[in-house]
Amino acid sequence: MPQLSDKDQEKIKHSIEWAEKATSGEIRVCLEKNCAIDAYERAIACFFDLEMDKTRLKNGVLIYLAIEDHKFAIIGDSGINSLVPNNFWDSTKELMLEQFKNGDIAEGLSVGIIEAGKQLKKFFPYADNDTNELSDDIVFLK
Repeated sequence: MPQLSDKDQEKIKHSIEWAEKATSGEIRVCLEKNCAIDAYERAIACFFDLEMDKTRLKNGVLIYLAIEDHKFAIIGDSGINSLVPNNFWDSTKELMLEQFKNGDIAEGLSVGIIEAGKQLKKFFPYADNDTNELSDDIVFLK
């Protein structure tokens, strides 16, 4: 798998930390080399494997990317999906895709994460007593 440099990984992690200061939502990034099935279906499996459905407000978000197969998906938990319109993630995906087409995976993930935080803030604003329920580290699958 084309590895993200340490600098790229730090950039992505900082984007998650920044986004989660705007929202009580929990954002994770999951990367793998290939995906033999539909990216959305794979993202759903990863979402549950990573126990992202365990957040208190059901407001976890997974950004999934199969790097070599050029597939990605964004999944929100039931608490998000019950409040947002069906096309909620479309603008975030478009921003990401623009960067991916330029070959900049880290920037694509970062802009997607930041946009997700901005979008989630409308429905799940950050609370003073908010705790980070999920790790901000990137998940690399084999």
